[in-house]
Amino acid sequence: MPHPHPLRPPSPERSAEVRRRFAEEARSERPDLATLCLLVGAEADGALDEAGLDAAQVELDRLAGELPFRPGTPRAWAEALRDLLGERYGFHGVAADYQRLESSLLHEVLRRRRGLPILLSVVWLEVARRAGAPVYGVALPGHFVVGLGAEHAAAGERVLVDPFDGGRLLGGKDAEVLVAGATGAELRPSMLEPAAPLEVVSRVLNNIRAWAAGRPEQSAVGLWAIDLALLLPAHAARLRYERARLLVQRGEFLAGAGELEAYAEVVSAVDEAVAEEVRGEARAARAMLN
Repeated sequence: MPHPHPLRPPSPERSAEVRRRFAEEARSERPDLATLCLLVGAEADGALDEAGLDAAQVELDRLAGELPFRPGTPRAWAEALRDLLGERYGFHGVAADYQRLESSLLHEVLRRRRGLPILLSVVWLEVARRAGAPVYGVALPGHFVVGLGAEHAAAGERVLVDPFDGGRLLGGKDAEVLVAGATGAELRPSMLEPAAPLEVVSRVLNNIRAWAAGRPEQSAVGLWAIDLALLLPAHAARLRYERARLLVQRGEFLAGAGELEAYAEVVSAVDEAVAEEVRGEARAARAMLN
């Protein structure tokens, strides 16, 4: 499905409003995953207005309404979701989706029915949650999946599904194979722990930053993805360094140098050698102004 319009950033006023709401939602008592993912979309796509945000929530409600009433066991839930989302509506992923920014934007994933594993998982999570299913996200390294069943139940009462593969139910060794394929690592029990909404959003923003990092002409996308990540209550201090370097890369030498110096101040308390390196980068950035 071609994109109906090229992705253009929102106006500065709209962006400020989106960020204010994103920060407020991220700091609320129970952050709403769909709302946060849609606000990420509004920062990427200036055409996503209030009506568009509402329409995406309504679509998630509508899909949830098409699930059979309370299937019962985790396995029955998993099969009902696969039949509805994977088979009837054709939500799935393909390798080419990794090359598209739209694959990380929930409103686009709902429209195209294609996306990255984590965004397809968000569709599964939100539809299942609205229908009353016991559901949670599982942030396997390199490949996000969805769990059904009580979060801390015995393994026999939990089922994992892979929304990227149309909601295929994962058997005993399947999760191990996914992790080994993505990272070469072994599956550890801790990897199967439920992922909190803010962890999911942080990973979505990481994916967007990684997409932009490989495309220097998309540095503006990388910048807003960092800015949103910095609004999450828990974020790596290193993000500030990444932001400063990106500003320098964009030719905003003065702003970048200022942020590098501020980061060096923070780091000097822990590691003076690293702080001195960062100060050197700040001096080099200022020298580019001459």
